[in-house]
Amino acid sequence: MTTEKTDHKVTHVAVAGNIGAGKTTLCTKLAKHFSWEVNYEDTEDNPYLSDFYTDMKRWSFNLQIYFLNSRYRQILDIQSGDKVVIQDRTIYEDAHIFAPNLHDMGLMSTRDFNNYFELFETMSSQVRPPDLLIYLKADIPTLVNHIQKRGREYEGNMSLDYLKRLNERYETWIDSYLNKKVGKLLIINVNKYDFNANPEDLGDVINQVSRELYGGLF
Repeated sequence: MTTEKTDHKVTHVAVAGNIGAGKTTLCTKLAKHFSWEVNYEDTEDNPYLSDFYTDMKRWSFNLQIYFLNSRYRQILDIQSGDKVVIQDRTIYEDAHIFAPNLHDMGLMSTRDFNNYFELFETMSSQVRPPDLLIYLKADIPTLVNHIQKRGREYEGNMSLDYLKRLNERYETWIDSYLNKKVGKLLIINVNKYDFNANPEDLGDVINQVSRELYGGLF
């Protein structure tokens, strides 16, 4: 939805959105259609995620540092390569949504948060924004429905208040991303699209992505 232009070959597409918005599903489908590579969010091998949902205060800093490092390494690899890679969640979401939310909820100390955010600022200053950021906008009932369908045991303890807080931060961050013209931004309303089950919805999303990246249908 921005008109920001890139002066280099497209290599980096990123999908952002709250827990359960459909990021992984869309990454997989777009990668298949455009013959892109995918960098998935590290949830299966993440050594902190399950512990975090059991005791957020104890493991919040460890988890956020793990994600920050993982995504930073992904971006370095993407931007030094010549292939198009679609990334499941961005480094910005960690710093502008999840970490400050944990801090505000009293689940991360001010000392740890400040340390974390300074590290993020150092890392982010060394990389470019994605060539296209796709934001999956979804309301709470949609998120809950998706989370229940995938049935991850560690997500069973997640509260509606936690999801709501994250959604509010996502909206604030996306508004800032758009207003500051950080880079190209495409917003997909997941409440109106079922790109997993409906081929027509997926086709519409593919066309929107193609127009943003290549100026026409792919």
